Amino acid sequence: MSAEEGEEDTSCCASCGVAEGDEIKLKKCNGCHLVRYCSVKCQREHRPKHKRACKERAAELRDEILFKQPESSHLGDCPICCLP
Repeated sequence: MSAEEGEEDTSCCASCGVAEGDEIKLKKCNGCHLVRYCSVKCQREHRPKHKRACKERAAELRDEILFKQPESSHLGDCPICCLP
């Protein structure tokens, strides 16, 4: 994934650059969980720049969850049908 410059810095708002502090609590993007915003206004303003990277990362996260192999309690178990 090719993220824009500064998007992966989670200590400041991706739109306005305000740093997280005692009074300001940044919220993660609901799609990709990579960028943070100080307000809904900043999230909406930054959306056109972030939309493409967000969709790509959200798809990666869904694939990771979908194709995650279950933990096997027995050696030799088939991960699909759970038969030995």
